[in-house]
Amino acid sequence: MADFRSDTFTKPTPGMLDAMMHARVGDDVFGEDPTVNELEAMMADIFGKEAALYCASGTMSNQVAIKVHTQPGDEVICSDLAHVFVYEGGGIAYNAGCQARTLTGDRGMITAAQVAAAINPNDVHRARTSLVCLENSSNRGGGACYNFEDILSIREVCQQHNLALHLDGARLFNALVATGETPEQYGQAFDTISICLNKGLGCPMGSVLVGSKAFIKEARRVRKKLGGGLRQAGFMAAAGIYALEHHIQRLGEDHRHAKMITDALITRSFIGHILPVETNIIIFDVLEPWTPVSFSEHLAKEGIRVAAISPTQVRMVTHLDVTPDMVQHTCSVISHMHHHA
Repeated sequence: MADFRSDTFTKPTPGMLDAMMHARVGDDVFGEDPTVNELEAMMADIFGKEAALYCASGTMSNQVAIKVHTQPGDEVICSDLAHVFVYEGGGIAYNAGCQARTLTGDRGMITAAQVAAAINPNDVHRARTSLVCLENSSNRGGGACYNFEDILSIREVCQQHNLALHLDGARLFNALVATGETPEQYGQAFDTISICLNKGLGCPMGSVLVGSKAFIKEARRVRKKLGGGLRQAGFMAAAGIYALEHHIQRLGEDHRHAKMITDALITRSFIGHILPVETNIIIFDVLEPWTPVSFSEHLAKEGIRVAAISPTQVRMVTHLDVTPDMVQHTCSVISHMHHHA
C-alpha cells in the first residue's frame, strides 16, 4: 500500500527504532531526561537560538508560542490558509484568548505590505496587534516555499511595529532542502520557530519550539498547563535526534518523487489546475467525469491512498515510506486511467 494521504503516516525506520530502544532517559518534567535535553540543545544550535522545547505535536508547539507571544484580546496576523488558523481547533481563541486577522495571500504566503496594512492603530476600540505567524512550507499552498527576501521584509515591518514573528515550520526542512537556505538565516529572521519531527523527518511524534532563553522558560510553563509535560520522553526524542542526523538530505528524494507524479498527472485531461510543486506536496483539481472521491476510490483499488481535501481537490504527499517502485506504480495507474470514470 502506497499511502500518499500525508507525510504523517510514516513508520520509524529500523535505525530509528533502534535509537529509540536504546535511549537514555530520565524525568523531563524535572529537566532530567538527557535525550530530550540533547535534542533541544541540538535544535537550538541548528537554528542559532538560545533554547528549545520538545512538544508533543506541531499544534502544541504553535499554540504554546502564540500564547507566550500574546495577551488575551490581542490580534494575530496570519494567512487564511494557515495551519494555526484552519487546523488547530480554534486554538488561537481557545488557548491564547486572541482573535485572528486572516489575509488572503499567494498559496498561503502573505506579503510585508499586507501585514503592514493589517496592523491595527493604537486605539482603545481596536484589538492590539501583537504577533505575525507565517508558515513555511505552506501546506494548503501545495508545499509552497516563501522567497526569503519577502520574509525579511515582513521581519522589518514587525520590528517597526514591535510585533513578534513566529514561524510554523512544520515542514521547514523541506523548504530548506528545496531552496538551499540555511537554518541560521531562519533563526535570525524569526523570534520563534516550531519544527515538526513527525512529518518529512519521519518520527512517530513531536515538534520542537526554538527561541530565546526567557521565551522558552515561559513556554515550558505553558506546555505544562496544556498537559504537555512528558516524563521519559527521551524514547521519542531519540527518534528526533536520529532524524536530524539521517533524514534531512533525503527529503530531496521526496521532492523528486512528487515531481514525477506531477509529470504523470499533467498529461491527463481530467486533471485541472495543479498548484506549483516545490516540495513534497501535490494539490490538484480533478475534473469531470472524475471527482476527488471517485479518483481516490479508483486509486485505492490499486493500493494507492490519496486524500480528497475539497469538492474539487486531491492532495498527495510524498515521504520516506514512499519507494521508487510505489512512485512508478502510481504514475502507471494514473497514465492508464480512462477519460470516463
